[in-house]
Amino acid sequence: MSENETQEKHRKQRRGSVVSDKGNKTIVVQVKRRVRHPLYKKVVSHYKKFYVHDPENTAKVGDEVQIQECKPVSKLKRWELVEVVSY
Repeated sequence: MSENETQEKHRKQRRGSVVSDKGNKTIVVQVKRRVRHPLYKKVVSHYKKFYVHDPENTAKVGDEVQIQECKPVSKLKRWELVEVVSY
């Protein structure tokens, strides 16, 4: 196993929907996660937005995408697009 393959395994991956594609080579992805409240035991949804590097401008608003961690591309972009899962 080469050094590059080892790094690929340890990168975090998330799946979310594109909420903005206004920037050039940049998309904003909203990731939803559901957790159980520790006291009340009700399932609560938490949302987080990630700025994602999309070099070919392939993803559009509403698409479901797979993203993964990468080295910093700009001030806010620390994630890169892996694939567009559904249109």
